[in-house]
Amino acid sequence: MESNILSSVIKQFEYYKLLGDKTFSNIPDDMLFWQYNNESNSIAVIVKHLWGNMLSRWTDFLTTDGEKSWRKRDEEFENDIASKKEMLDKWNEGWECLFKALSSLKLEDLDKIIYIRSQGHTVTEAIFRQLAHYSYHVGQIVYIGKMASENWVSLSIPKGKSDAFNAEKFVKPSHNEHFTDEFLKNDKK
Repeated sequence: MESNILSSVIKQFEYYKLLGDKTFSNIPDDMLFWQYNNESNSIAVIVKHLWGNMLSRWTDFLTTDGEKSWRKRDEEFENDIASKKEMLDKWNEGWECLFKALSSLKLEDLDKIIYIRSQGHTVTEAIFRQLAHYSYHVGQIVYIGKMASENWVSLSIPKGKSDAFNAEKFVKPSHNEHFTDEFLKNDKK
């Protein structure tokens, strides 16, 4: 398991980034800033929060606490992003920081202890903590995107197409690949 855990985790993070990317292109730009009510977050605010979290957690990942003194978490929830470009710049900067940190890890790093708010985690635990956190927020982004789009294009198996999807899968012989390989490969075409 250890031999492919890092590549598997990177693929999983790439998958969630791609879901966000596809959502952004699936909705009108103005809907990136829409909020259901004052207590809810817009897609842009969720992106801003992810950006702040990613920069804090993944900068100097192995050597400093994941909650950096320069992080202004409360400001991440202020709806002040002015454009889609500004939002995408933050989105991409956060993911770039994460992928740079992950790609520098070696298998022997996985059992090292790192800290988030002075609480110790193995590197593996910290990675899974962030994977769960980011998938939670990307799910929110997709959900808001579905509400905001008149012509939503499914990001997975479209409604009513499960049987056809499964029939296509079971025609192929059993094989070993990461479940995101086909999804990510199809997106690069």
